[in-house]
Amino acid sequence: MTDVNTALPPALHRALELLTDPPANPDVSKGYLALLQADQVQDHGLPKNTGAIQAAWASPVGSMIYDNTQAVVRRLATAWQQPTDWLNIPHGGTALDVGSGPGNVTASLGRAVGQDGLAVGVDISEPMLARAVRAAAGPQVGFLRADAQRLPLADATVDAVVSIAVLQLIPDPAAALAEMSRVLRPGGRLAVMVPTAGPAARFWRMLPNTGAYAFGEDEIGDILEDHGFVSVRTKTLGTIQWVRGKRG
Repeated sequence: MTDVNTALPPALHRALELLTDPPANPDVSKGYLALLQADQVQDHGLPKNTGAIQAAWASPVGSMIYDNTQAVVRRLATAWQQPTDWLNIPHGGTALDVGSGPGNVTASLGRAVGQDGLAVGVDISEPMLARAVRAAAGPQVGFLRADAQRLPLADATVDAVVSIAVLQLIPDPAAALAEMSRVLRPGGRLAVMVPTAGPAARFWRMLPNTGAYAFGEDEIGDILEDHGFVSVRTKTLGTIQWVRGKRG
């Protein structure tokens, strides 16, 4: 175990210490810590990422299209509000990016925590993780392949959580939000951004097997308050909605 750990990149070595059930032989052959295998069946009673959109994003071509689309969305969203500005991440702290995609937001969290901190990106898509590793991995930035509906981190292990333009693609977003709450330390802050369908949300929800979810105006905020968050604020600009809160 000691030899395996000393071979790990520094960020992933530290990330292992946060896991509920750290693997005895960590698989980091692709530059990220693989906690789900390519052919692993999710058997923990939660919906699988099997919608048409998830299937497309899992392919190399789909991930490239998604990367380019998300890059535009993320630039627009963060031009309006940088999540790190509000998260108040302590120097040397630990920050989590759920649905890290190409890793640009994770990299910004890495800069916020400083050289003594840790920024962890979690994604389920192998092509996305490959892009993130090439673009953003570093001494304080590491990536895990895991399911947002069942985060592998232990309770109360991170100081801040961010999830940008991905919650709408998770089959059970309420389960993912519950997991973000579980791993966040008391007093820690969370910022979530999702595209919103606005008045068309009801129609969008009726479309079968799209793999994407349309949130109601106060839906995310209500879920967070149910999990003990305080100072919950929701702000909508066009088709983008930010929700933030503090773990009570």
